[in-house]
Amino acid sequence: MEGFIKFVGTGGARIVASKQVRSTGGLWFHYRNTDLYIDPGPGALVRIHASGDHLEPSRLDGIILTHKHLDHANDVNVMIEAMAEGGFRKRGELFCPEDALSGDPVVLNYVRAYLDAIHVLRAGQSYVVKDISFSVPVRHLHPVEAYGLIFHLNKKVGLIADTRYFDELPGHYKVDVLIVNVLRVKPILPGDPIDHLSVEDFKKIVAQVRPEKAIMTHLGMNMIKERPAEIAKELERELGISVIAAYDGMRLTF
Repeated sequence: MEGFIKFVGTGGARIVASKQVRSTGGLWFHYRNTDLYIDPGPGALVRIHASGDHLEPSRLDGIILTHKHLDHANDVNVMIEAMAEGGFRKRGELFCPEDALSGDPVVLNYVRAYLDAIHVLRAGQSYVVKDISFSVPVRHLHPVEAYGLIFHLNKKVGLIADTRYFDELPGHYKVDVLIVNVLRVKPILPGDPIDHLSVEDFKKIVAQVRPEKAIMTHLGMNMIKERPAEIAKELERELGISVIAAYDGMRLTF
């Protein structure tokens, strides 16, 4: 085992974030001697310290925002400050879309001075933090600038963040382990402004990618009510691929 992903939070969208039916804390990503945090939504810092997993934010090497919506980015400033030991030790890198920094920014100016570097995510670009290299395959279809990630490690690990389904999407994520934000049970209808993936979209993506393991996370209220673990079992039977519905505190090793 060279790495793990800790699912600090597996809830998504505004209602779940406000009610905290599931945590919206995001993902802790560890590989060899490198630690990254992805999408620190509401409660990330509190959930990390309550996890009992000895996760220490001051050991983080970087933070990634897939996009600036609050269920993904609410705790980014406090996480930057924690990574930099209250701002007394300049350290760590931030990776985020350009619109998270300008216009209506979510990253406050004063905490930016605590960072060693800030990198703007762009489709087609690759990035390196110590032992971890990752790339951004394509811009997603979402109301704000949003990107998924592919980590090039001992396994190729992909994260499909919030997006509306489009036909080219699966072809950008040919990976061994695929993590997908699956907010909805039913697909969106024409004209529906909610740009999120459904169980049916997830099924189409997994059937084309054929990863070793496929994981649903960032679940919306209706998904949670419909027993995502049972949905995962049914999809596993249909697809012949290991399918997991992530739960708060789940740890995936690779």
